[in-house]
Amino acid sequence: MKLTRIASFACLTLLLHACVSARHTLPESLADLAMVPGGSAARMWGDELPKDIDARVELIRRQFGADSDTNIFDRPATYLALSGGGANGAFGAGFLKGWSESGTRPEMVIVAGISTGALIAPYAFLGSSYDDDLERLFTNMATGDLVAERALIRGLFSDALYDTRRLRDMLRWEIDEHMILEIAREYRRGRRLLIGTTNLDSKRPVIWNIGAIAQIGTQEANQLIRDVILASVSIPGVFPPVRIKVKVGDQVYDEIHVDGGVSTQVFIYPSQIDLQRAARDVGITGEQTIYVIRNGYLSAHWSEVKLGLGSILISSLDTIIRTQGLGDLYRIYLGAVRDKARFKLAYIPDDFDVESDELFDPEYMRALFDFGYQQALHGYDWESSPPGFVYTE
Repeated sequence: MKLTRIASFACLTLLLHACVSARHTLPESLADLAMVPGGSAARMWGDELPKDIDARVELIRRQFGADSDTNIFDRPATYLALSGGGANGAFGAGFLKGWSESGTRPEMVIVAGISTGALIAPYAFLGSSYDDDLERLFTNMATGDLVAERALIRGLFSDALYDTRRLRDMLRWEIDEHMILEIAREYRRGRRLLIGTTNLDSKRPVIWNIGAIAQIGTQEANQLIRDVILASVSIPGVFPPVRIKVKVGDQVYDEIHVDGGVSTQVFIYPSQIDLQRAARDVGITGEQTIYVIRNGYLSAHWSEVKLGLGSILISSLDTIIRTQGLGDLYRIYLGAVRDKARFKLAYIPDDFDVESDELFDPEYMRALFDFGYQQALHGYDWESSPPGFVYTE
C-alpha cells in the first residue's frame, strides 16, 4: 500500500512537471530575430546597445521636430526611474501625487519602471491627471485582491506558490484602451515609457518600449502591454512566470519572462548609451536630470531570523534585493556623472517604522502613501548621490 502511494505521488509529480514544462521554446539561435507587436522598436536587451540604435535616435529626433507642443529643445530634459519594492510602491505613488501638488513635477522624457515600479510607470508617464487612479490602486488593494495562495503540494510542483489570475484581471481594466491610446499619443511626441523584465531562457534583462507597442492598436498589442507589466512584477517561485508569444517568420514560439528585479532593481537606460551624445543627436540642449524613486529603504534593518527555511529564505532575499538595489543606484549615478546629468534620489527613510501584516497590507500601504505624499508636497530634499557614496574624478 505504501509503495502504491509513493508510485502515485511520483506519477502525479511527473504529470504536474510535464504540464508546467510543455513549451515551444524559442531557440537561442533565433533570439535576436523574434518579433512581437511593435516590431524591432518594441524592445531591446537591457545589457547591450541595440544594433539599430541610430535609427531609434533618429525616430525620436523626427518625433520631437514634428510636435510643436513638445518644446524640448530649449528646456531641461528630465527622466524618471521607478524601482521595485512590492507593497513599498505605495511610497512612490504617494510621492508622485505630492510632487504634482507641490507644483514642481516636470514632464518626463523617459519613465522607466521595474517590478512594482512597472505598475506605477504608466500612471507616472501620463502625468498628474492619473494621480488619483494611482492612489486608488496603491491604497485599496489587499493581497487577496491580487493573488490566491495555492495548496502547498500544488504550489511546490507547479510554477509558483501563488496564482495571479486576479492581478491579470485587474490589469485588464486598469490598463484599458483609453490609457493605451494616451501612451501611444505621448510616444508619437518622442516620449518613452520603458518597462523591464527578465528573460529566464537567456537570463538577461529586457527593456520594453511600451509606446511602440501601444501605437499598434490591436487587442494582441494591448494584451502584450499588460503581460509585460505582469511579468515585471512576477517574483520567481512566488508568482507564475509569464509566457510571451513571439514570431520568427511564420513560426510562433514562447519566451518566459519574470520580475525585472531579478536582473536589476532600477534602471533608466542601458549603461552603454552615451546619454549626452544621444540627447544632442535628438536636439536636446538643456540640462538633463535623472530622478530616481527607490521604493524601499537603503539601510539594513535588523530583525530576528527564526531557524526555519521560510524565515531564512525571506531574510536572505531581502538582503540580496537591498544590496543589489544599492549597486544599481551606484551604476545610475556614475552614468549620470559620465553623461553630465544631474542625479536626484528619493527613498523611504529609516524613520518610517509602520509594519506590514501581509504581502499587500492596505493599512500599511495607506500609511506609506500618505508619508510619501507629505514628503514631496512640502519640497523634498533630493539626494544628489547615493548615501555614503562619494565620487571624485
